[in-house]
Amino acid sequence: MIAQAQVARNTNRIFSSRLSLLPGLALGAVLLVLCLLWSITLGAADITPQVVYEALFDYDDTNFDHLVIQTARLPRVLAGALVGAALAVSGAVMQGLTRNPLADSVILGIDSGAAFVVVLLVVVTGNPPLSLYAIFAFIGAGIAAVLVYSLGSMGRGGATPLKLTLAGIILAAFISSFTTALLIHDQETLEKIRFWTVGSLAGREMPLLLETAPYMIVGLFGAVIISSQITTISLGEDVAKGLGQNTGWVKGIAAVIVVLLAGGAVALAGPVGFVGLVVPHIVRFLVGVDYRWVIPYSALLGAILLTAADVGSRVLIRPQELPVGIVMAFIGAPFFIALARWKVKR
Repeated sequence: MIAQAQVARNTNRIFSSRLSLLPGLALGAVLLVLCLLWSITLGAADITPQVVYEALFDYDDTNFDHLVIQTARLPRVLAGALVGAALAVSGAVMQGLTRNPLADSVILGIDSGAAFVVVLLVVVTGNPPLSLYAIFAFIGAGIAAVLVYSLGSMGRGGATPLKLTLAGIILAAFISSFTTALLIHDQETLEKIRFWTVGSLAGREMPLLLETAPYMIVGLFGAVIISSQITTISLGEDVAKGLGQNTGWVKGIAAVIVVLLAGGAVALAGPVGFVGLVVPHIVRFLVGVDYRWVIPYSALLGAILLTAADVGSRVLIRPQELPVGIVMAFIGAPFFIALARWKVKR
């Protein structure tokens, strides 16, 4: 009864604020579109908004600027927005299910597993079909997720947030060492994917985006569908079971969603860290803990954050370019340290 009353109070509060949260989603969508258009204008040579508009709605294949926008800049900004949304939502799902504020696909080693298997694929085959990037990234992400949960479940108390975090950090370091060894051994592969291994949107082309986007879109919609169940589990395992929820089924579906989101993001842009850590905390501070709102807000804010970080990667050291993963590390590392200190003090 206490659990039901708690959920009822939360639900009433959430419904009363629904009208105030809907404009926020609309504002976020407008801000995302503006960020995407702004990002398209920036590069080695800036392009005016008028030319961008013409390239999008009145394309001329003899115009060099139009060609650059359609073949290079548009795929890049779309990839950044989709990867940002996928990573932010995967982080929100993991934090909600595990009640672990440090949960993130990079910190828990999922991205490292996906990256290692993709690198292994490139080393073995040389030039694999684009469709295999996503498939092998999913395999690596799935194996890493199973290993982290298995390691974090050992000993007394089962899979606690601290044990899962430590297991993920250890596994990520272990797998990353093998990835580095493969790249050192094969210099040709290193030259091909040097930027990709630290997270990069440079050179993303439309064919790879079209191969990986469906998986991430399915994952995003799946997260929205189970968002109310995630809210219940985030209140506590006993609360969820007391309300008759099949927590095992929800966790299984959520694990598949996380693998689709994280694996697709790694296949497209490499292991970009901290988006899934930072964004859900900001969103929960803004809209509360109802994951029916946390999921869509995380998708929007994640897309905006990674798009802005990609802009920074292009303008900070012009005419050179930083991988977007490094820019996100500058943003996310201090946040992670502050969050870890707060968690330890509690």
